[in-house]
Amino acid sequence: MTINIKRIEAVTREGRLGSITGYTGTIKDLVKKAKTGCLKNKERCFSQATNCSSGCAQGYLARIMDSAIVNHGAKGCSADVIGENTNFLWGQNIRDLEKRNVNVINTNMTEETTVFGGLKKLRDAIWEAYRRFSPKAIFITTSCASAIIGDDVKSVADEIEAQINIPVVPVFCEGFRSKIWASGFDAAFHALLTRIVKPPKEKHPEIINMLTFNGSGRDYVAEILSNFGLVPKFGIPFSTIEDISKMSESAATMSICGTLGSYFGNGLEQKYGVPYIRSLQPHGIAGMDNWLRELGKVVGKVEEIEEYIKQEKEKIAPELEEIKEKLKGKTAVVGMGPSFSHNYIRVLGELGIKVIWGASWHFDQEYDHGSIPESTIELSEKEYDTPISVCDQQNFEILNLLNKLKPDLYLSRHPGTTVWPTKMGIPSVMVADEFSAFGYRGIIDLGYRIIDALANNNLALSLSKRVKLPYTSWWFQQDTFKFLEDEVK
Repeated sequence: MTINIKRIEAVTREGRLGSITGYTGTIKDLVKKAKTGCLKNKERCFSQATNCSSGCAQGYLARIMDSAIVNHGAKGCSADVIGENTNFLWGQNIRDLEKRNVNVINTNMTEETTVFGGLKKLRDAIWEAYRRFSPKAIFITTSCASAIIGDDVKSVADEIEAQINIPVVPVFCEGFRSKIWASGFDAAFHALLTRIVKPPKEKHPEIINMLTFNGSGRDYVAEILSNFGLVPKFGIPFSTIEDISKMSESAATMSICGTLGSYFGNGLEQKYGVPYIRSLQPHGIAGMDNWLRELGKVVGKVEEIEEYIKQEKEKIAPELEEIKEKLKGKTAVVGMGPSFSHNYIRVLGELGIKVIWGASWHFDQEYDHGSIPESTIELSEKEYDTPISVCDQQNFEILNLLNKLKPDLYLSRHPGTTVWPTKMGIPSVMVADEFSAFGYRGIIDLGYRIIDALANNNLALSLSKRVKLPYTSWWFQQDTFKFLEDEVK
């Protein structure tokens, strides 16, 4: 598998990785079908809600410190800016930076624009972004409207770039392009790989690229890597354009999330020879063990890392056993993005909790290095064959499933799917921070958080007695996957 960096746009996950949004079965069946090329997507004849790849692309790029975004679309396409700005302000706060809002401008496409074209509005917006923010690069994120009418975004970008002498980069992330919103991350990384990252002038064997969403755990990461004479270089959010341009000079690239890091990590390796660490995510015991060991192979620190792993596991062993004893016999349902879902099923197992169902918002049949996701393979090799499904954040399926299974806990990574189980009376934990359960200390912290949620469930119980759910009793009597078509496409 290779990433085509000669294209001006990234190939979608459906076209590149065979990604799907519809499946129900078990983890072993999923892997078997993926290995033999028999895994096909099942469409839904009813869909309640999903997300947009534009939000992933724009939200990720908007937090580069010295860039600006021009969103070429209707003003509603910039509604995501509210969430992007909240994340940006929070990230500045934990870094003690001076607070400011994201540098985003919307071209406000209207009905008239869709008839007569929006290139004038696009030109005006680019110049306004340049005047208002003095950025080191401008990214133009496309929308369904601008793509449908065929606005030549690249020509306008090239025209103005020649005049202002900074990169003006189209990011093709319109929502209808892909049903998988993670394709938006790929669109953003494609823009960075092809236009921002430069060939290395020198190599720095001590620097490790660390791809994150918000980077709250960067002090812990720095502490861990310092044991081996290594220094993390965090990105992409809260980096500068110059920081990103020099990522080709690092010794390796690691990621907090396999879905997030696949495109950029493998792209850096393919284009500039920077090794991408392919491993389980560094959540929980086995995840951190594997993450560090794979790093050790690349940087030549195998013995040092083995000693570190031994010491850290000995430190937490007594406390972990106490937590496992308190959580023994508890059951959970997990609903997260694909790499987090399959990794956290393992993490909950390490805490003594049996996951009776795992839902992922999509599933990549392979990553950009040509392998089925490491977390999925590892989970499929366990004795217990975890029941799983793939659904693009369809709450009607999740609530139906929870009503039937009645787990002790629901663990999710998106607030929109966490609030409803709470209203059903099911204790719910929302993993907003990608560094929850990170490494040896993190799994202890998550264990105590779950214990607290299970011990004090008064809020969920009170809500369940007073809140009327938006679904009728008829729906809860139906098969959970009633609207998942039997005939694959």
